[in-house]
Amino acid sequence: MKSRNLATDAQNMPKSILQPDVPEEKRVQNGPSPAEIRQRAFEIHIERGGIHGCDLDDWIQAERELEEKYNKT
Repeated sequence: MKSRNLATDAQNMPKSILQPDVPEEKRVQNGPSPAEIRQRAFEIHIERGGIHGCDLDDWIQAERELEEKYNKT
């Protein structure tokens, strides 16, 4: 299996993927923004003790919590 250089991959991606024209706040109308999910996922990571390798679980948990919060209001 060929190893990948993530820095090189990011350099080769179209700018529109890495930096969309639409501000984050405006992309999601009735739910949490990616920035909110990112922040909550980081908080969960810290609460977990900073253990690496659980980033997807943290992200999914953050999404679920924030979507429940948005649906209540």
